[in-house]
Parts: sequence; C-alpha cells; structure tokens
Amino acid sequence: MTDFSASRARFDLPAGITYLDGNSLGPLPGAAVERARRTIADEWGPMLITGWNKAQWMDLPARLGDRIGRLIGAPAGSTVVGDTLSIKVYQAVASAVELRPGRKIVLSDSGNFPSDLYMADGLLKSLKQGHELKIVDPEAVADHINEDVAAVMLTQVDYRTGRLHDMKTITAKAHASGAMMIWDLAHTAGALPIDLTDCNADIAVGCTYKYLNGGPGAPGFIHVRPDLIDQVRPALSGWLGHEAPFSFDLDYRPGEGISRMRVGTPPVIQMAVLDAALDEFDGIAMEAIRARSIELCEQFIAEVESGCKDVELASPRDPHARGSQVSFRFREGYAAMQALIARGIIGDFRAPDIMRFGFCPLYNTPDEVSHAAAALCEIIATGEWDRPEFKTRKAVT
Repeated sequence: MTDFSASRARFDLPAGITYLDGNSLGPLPGAAVERARRTIADEWGPMLITGWNKAQWMDLPARLGDRIGRLIGAPAGSTVVGDTLSIKVYQAVASAVELRPGRKIVLSDSGNFPSDLYMADGLLKSLKQGHELKIVDPEAVADHINEDVAAVMLTQVDYRTGRLHDMKTITAKAHASGAMMIWDLAHTAGALPIDLTDCNADIAVGCTYKYLNGGPGAPGFIHVRPDLIDQVRPALSGWLGHEAPFSFDLDYRPGEGISRMRVGTPPVIQMAVLDAALDEFDGIAMEAIRARSIELCEQFIAEVESGCKDVELASPRDPHARGSQVSFRFREGYAAMQALIARGIIGDFRAPDIMRFGFCPLYNTPDEVSHAAAALCEIIATGEWDRPEFKTRKAVT
C-alpha cells in the first residue's frame, strides 16, 4: 500500500494552507530547493560555461524526457523537454499537417485550452494554404473525424470541468480516417496512468508545472511516436535541434531522433528543479495515484453536495470520466473562491462561473478534503462571499 503521508512530508507546504490548485501550479518539493542551490552554487558558480560539459547540462532535455516518458507510457528516446508548451503545440500541429498533405482541417474541441487553439489557428493562417481550425463540442469530436481532417488536437482533460477524453478510442478513430492524433497531457501527466504506446498516439505534448511540480515557468515536453520521428520536420528549426549545433552551419539539418524537436537553449536551473520534482514519483505507481485521486474527488463531491444546494457539479459524475479535479458552478464563483483563499484554502476560478479544485495524492489528504468542503458550504450558506474585496478581479484568477 502506498504511503502518501511520506510523500506529503517531502513537499514544502505552507502551514495553515490547504492547497487544492496543483492542477494549475504544483507546490514546492522540498528537495528542489537544495537541487537549485547546488546547480547555482556548485555548478554555475565554479564551473561557469564549462558546466555544459562537466555538469552535463546539455543532456538535461533528453534525460528529463525519458523520466517523463516513464510516466506517460512512452519508450526511451521518444520524449524531450524544453521551451514552452505553446511552442510544443506549434511544433506538433505543424508536423502533423505537413505529414497529411491535401487535408485542410485541424479538429479540436471547445474544452481545449485556449492557448492550444490560438497557436494552431495562428499557424494555419500563416500557412495560407486553406487550412481551417474546426472547433466542436467535446462530446461531438468523434462524429467530426473524417477524411478531410489532417490532425485531431485535443487536451485529454478539459481544463474547466475535468472531463476526460477516451484517448485510445479517439486515437483509433483518427487513425481509421487517416488523420494524425495530437494529445495535450497538461492536466494528466503525473495525475493518472497514461500509455501512449498502447494508444498508438502520434504526438503528445504537455507542461511540467502542474502535477509534475516543476515550478512556475517550468518547460514543456513533446513526444513523437518512434516510427514517426524521422519523418517529422520541425517547423521551428532551432539551433539545438540541428544535427550538429556546434558546427554552426548556415543550413539546417534536423538532428537524429527526438533531438530534432529541440529548439532553444535549455533553462538549466528550471530543469534542475524539475529533475528533483520527478524524484517524487520514484517508487509510486501511477495506478495508486489514480485510485487515491478518485477517492479524494468522490469524497469532496459528496461532502459539498450534502452541505450546499446552491452549487452545481460541472465535472462528470462518473469518476472514470474525469481527471484529477472537481469543478463546481456557482453564480458568484469568483467571489466564493476569493473567500476560500482568504481562509487559506486555495483553488482557482475559470470564467464564467466555475470553481476548480485539483487533487494530488502526493500531498493532499482526506482531512483537507473535509476542511475545504465544509468551508465552501459555509461561505455560500452565510453569504460570506458577498464582500467588495472578494469581487475585485485580480490579474490571475
């Protein structure tokens, strides 16, 4: 049986805070502080530029890619870390569209994270070849996959409601029609078991600052199915994706394997923090994390609904149809969330009326679930949310 109390003790959680926003930004793993200090003081300081060789900084994108690969069911050498998730989305869509010439549709859904849609739309417009980004309801995706679709691009978990797509079924439908399949794992990597190999996904991308706890601004990752890697032409031809970056040739030749999907210089300090954060998953099965996650989410839903009739569950009722988050609708959801935060219970809000609560078994406990549910019910029952300071919108919601 997994001892989640031991993993919780390895996180530097502020006293008196119940943190239910790991689906937006994971908390600080205690070991990350020492790892960052060591990278700065023991590597960058005395080694200076020789740290690229002596401390093997240049290898971090591939090494971290393989560590994440083990969490998402990807074989070694098929995942690389670097740049931002938006950059990786751009690379993924550009590569997929080029591999399906003559097809003009990139299909996505209204539950996809807007940045993914922005990147795809901007890319397709810049191509000026008649491509179209088609956005449908999440439930209607499968019905719109046909021979006109070059690529299907979906976030596995809806960032607002937690609705979970059936990765294997949709991927099979895309392949049956001849389309490429792109998955964004931002809200699932580190939260539930993923098997990209079993699903036969073509390309997957994700971020590392949510359930992987890599810290604010932690880099994104991209996976390409091994048999496709040598066919993929990186649209962003960065120098570190070059076959021989230190030859400084004036012509671009893509590197071998997944290295061709590298773009810019790796953020070494941030990657060192991520490396330490990934240690928290060593020895813990993703199936155990998923099982505890469902328990916590089910407990939260039951306790909120038994104590508060003015909220509406926005997440799927079936625990196997949602990710590791629970969302409730409330007409004054922003103000209610601010009242919760004032009590030291941190979730977040998504327009127009959704309160989101993320659950991570590595550090969240059943007692915290009860505490948060009771506080939410009390805030709504008493009208505590109805104060001017709770209705003033901040830059980040």
